[in-house]
Amino acid sequence: MYRKFKALGISLAFLLGTACKKTEPAAPAPAATPVAVPAAAVPVTPPPPFSAAQKIGMFVYPQNNQSHDQQLTDEYACYTTVQQQTGINPDAAAPAGASSAQVQAAQQQAAANAPQAQGGRMRGAARGAAGGAMVGAISGNAGRGAAIGATVGTVRGGRNQRAANEQSQQQAAQSAGAQVQQQSRQAQAAYNKQMDTFKRGFSACMDARGYSVK
Repeated sequence: MYRKFKALGISLAFLLGTACKKTEPAAPAPAATPVAVPAAAVPVTPPPPFSAAQKIGMFVYPQNNQSHDQQLTDEYACYTTVQQQTGINPDAAAPAGASSAQVQAAQQQAAANAPQAQGGRMRGAARGAAGGAMVGAISGNAGRGAAIGATVGTVRGGRNQRAANEQSQQQAAQSAGAQVQQQSRQAQAAYNKQMDTFKRGFSACMDARGYSVK
């Protein structure tokens, strides 16, 4: 009998141990190790290969220990900003002054188009004939006096007409030459005014960024 109970106890213990193993919860799976994602590289814009300040004849001095590359970058930024705001193109060439050839060409054209007097010889002949007739009448030969007076009047009238026409041409040539030179000076003054405006804007922009501009 004892052996039966002992065998029964062993069987029950085996069954209980098997049941406990089956109902025992499974161990949790290990957590996945997070993979580090590299940060995206920020592109670095290289500085311009030239000084925008030197292009417009200005000198820039850093006041906050800015590097040379940073100064070039700031100069270019102010250069483009002022150009967009004002519409002024500082790269445009300055207007050339009027050359002597241009002035001479304008003078020649004006002289050729100057008003010219006509009929001076005829008017001189008529006035001379009238005067000669009066003188001839005194001497008793009005016809001869008129003929002589007409001849002299024709010459005088032609000479006066040529002198008047030459004076008209000279005045027209002088006026045309002066006009060409004046237009050249006006163009230069307008260009200088635009560049002064651009430089003031550039200086203000660089001053706000911590530079001294001269």
